[in-house]
Amino acid sequence: MIGAAVRELATADRFGKFLSVGAAGAVLDLSVSSALTIGGIPPEYAKVVGAECAIIVMFFINDRWTFPEHGESGIRSTGRRLLKSNVVRSGGLVVQFLVVRTLTRLDVSVVVAGTDVWAFLTFPIAIACAFVFNYTAESLVTWRVLRDR
Repeated sequence: MIGAAVRELATADRFGKFLSVGAAGAVLDLSVSSALTIGGIPPEYAKVVGAECAIIVMFFINDRWTFPEHGESGIRSTGRRLLKSNVVRSGGLVVQFLVVRTLTRLDVSVVVAGTDVWAFLTFPIAIACAFVFNYTAESLVTWRVLRDR
């Protein structure tokens, strides 16, 4: 079972697609999180909103491109996978929230052109920390890649 899971997770094509979708999601996440932070929302809460926007967009891309052979078609099946994806990724979101919260509470300043950008730098660090968890959980739980083997 563990060997089969590792083989499925190590599928280069799927991993590359998931990574590409994740990169697009990260751009969306960072854009929303940064805009909200500039607007005065605390960074850890801005991160939650940015991440949820990205989760929804990434789900639909992954469902159609990364995992098209996994999962049934139809509105109900897609809706169940979307709900499952949100639940699964909530673990990754908790990781991101805690990373941003922890790092923004450190006595760190990174000043660029007279502006402290440390809070913004914590966002991509948080995304990187949650990537492996999300890829594993989405593959095994949302799209159940082992079920079809």
